[in-house]
Formats: sequence, structure tokens, C-alpha cells
Amino acid sequence: MKVVDPPIFSIVIPTYNRPAQLAVCLQACARLDYPRDRFEVIVVDDGGTTPLDAVVARFHGMLTIKLLRHENAGPAAARNRGVSEARGEFLAFTDDDCAPESNWLRALASQFGASPDCAVGGQTLNALAHNIYSEASQLLISYLFSYYNAIPRAARFFPSNNLAFPAERFRAIGGFDVTYTRAAGEDRELCDRWLHCGYRMVYAEEAVVRHAHDLTFRTFMRQHFHYGCGAFCFHQIRARRGLHSIKVEPLSFYIDMLRFPFVSTHGLRAPSLMLLLVVAQVANAAGFFWGGNERKNMTPARYLPR
Repeated sequence: MKVVDPPIFSIVIPTYNRPAQLAVCLQACARLDYPRDRFEVIVVDDGGTTPLDAVVARFHGMLTIKLLRHENAGPAAARNRGVSEARGEFLAFTDDDCAPESNWLRALASQFGASPDCAVGGQTLNALAHNIYSEASQLLISYLFSYYNAIPRAARFFPSNNLAFPAERFRAIGGFDVTYTRAAGEDRELCDRWLHCGYRMVYAEEAVVRHAHDLTFRTFMRQHFHYGCGAFCFHQIRARRGLHSIKVEPLSFYIDMLRFPFVSTHGLRAPSLMLLLVVAQVANAAGFFWGGNERKNMTPARYLPR
């Protein structure tokens, strides 16, 4: 019987002035249980002021790794820059504050073996259990997963920190939309465009990434405000494509969201998490309505504050 080689992956990691977080991410990549000659890591420095050569140099010999630099334009453009030099059959995206678990690429490869033309998204877990703001932010993503991806082989949304595509199809649809100069909605737009092109998305629960997104109340508010701005941008882009507006979710969507902390966590944190989900929705709505003015005044691309 002929042995089939595992597929070749290109892992693309955008980064901006976070060398310590990047080092943790690359250490996790170095621990991946996957043949070393079947994946590469492409780090894209999005115009940061902190040199990354020494950080990346530590992993030469442990990884096939490349450091690219380009003028600050935001994570969407940085990911596309990485893809421009990727040689893999499949593209796997994660962020510099994430740590893939050791079986990450094997889990993605298994899904691509069954569905080579689909996009595949994995599970993202909060790595900062002591931080209630980080927990609330990830809890909201988990709720959206349960809502939009209830049928794993007919999924509708994945965040870009744990998302993989067949390289040829990703390039064919134009990659990430560089209209997004913050990390706030470019993944939602890409997923929507992918589905609009008639392609499918599947959920691989076993492909796990741990997200160490250290938030304060202030940065939590700013994060969800920027998500609202990104939602406004998303609606504008859909309108330019001649698509109908996204319908407002039913009241049950928001009621179930507020119940979600009580079925997902235990102890006294659930009420506090529920309150933070309410605050996140208020900040998101404010960002959406501010979006028109925000779009007019976007200057240098900025990542969400940590």
C-alpha cells in the first residue's frame, strides 16, 4: 500500500511589537507533533518598532521559519503578505498571543483529508483563567461558536487565530480584505465571502489553540468597541458586493447569550461574566454607530490594545 505523505502547511503569524508573546507562540509551534519537513512558519512583522530577528533566530534549526517585514497596515494585510511567500498546500493562521496544542496540525490535516476544498476552523480556549475580562471575551466567542457552528460540517464563522484554508482557493478569492486595518472583523468578512463563493467550512473541535489575551476593563471595552466598528465595515463591504444586509438576530439569541455563562462556568463568576457580556454588547453597538466617523479617520493601522 502506498504511503501518503501528510500535507504541507504554511503557518502564518502576524505580529506587532510583542516579542515575548511571539516567542511563546513559536515555542508552541516547535512542539507540534507533525513532520518538520511538512510545515513552515512565516512570521510577518507588521511595521513594529521592536526588532524580532533575535526572537526568530532562536528557532532556526527547530523550525523552518521565515521573518518578513512590511509597512504597518494591520493584521489582514500582514497575513496576506505572509501568504504571498507561502509554499504550503494549506494555510494555517494563528496570532502571536496564541499557542497551538501539539496535535493542531494533525487535527487540521485530518479534516482536510476528508474535505480538501473546505476551510477548517478549530477550537480556541482562554489561556488566562485568572483574568475575568479575558474569560468573558473568550466566552462570547464560544457562544458564537455554539450558535453559528451548531452543525460542524456546515459552520459559518471562525476567528482568524485558528483558521485554515486550501492555499489555492484562499488566493483565488483574494485573501483577507485589507480594508480592515485593525483586528476587528476581517475574519468575519472572509468567512462570509468564502461561503458566498459556494465553499464550505467545517469545525474541527480537536484542533485547539490557547489564547493568552491579557485584558483590563478598559482594553476589554476598547476591544468590543472596535469589533463594533468592524461590524460596520463588514456591512459596508457586503453592500458594495450587492448583498442584502445581515438580518438582526432574534431576541432568543441575546437571551441565550446571557444564560451562557451559567451553563459554561461554575461558582460565583457566572453573574460577573454575564454582566461583562452585556457591557460588551453595549460597546459593540457604540462602535457600530461610530463606525462611519471611525472609517473616515483611520490612519496608521493598529492592533487591538492588550
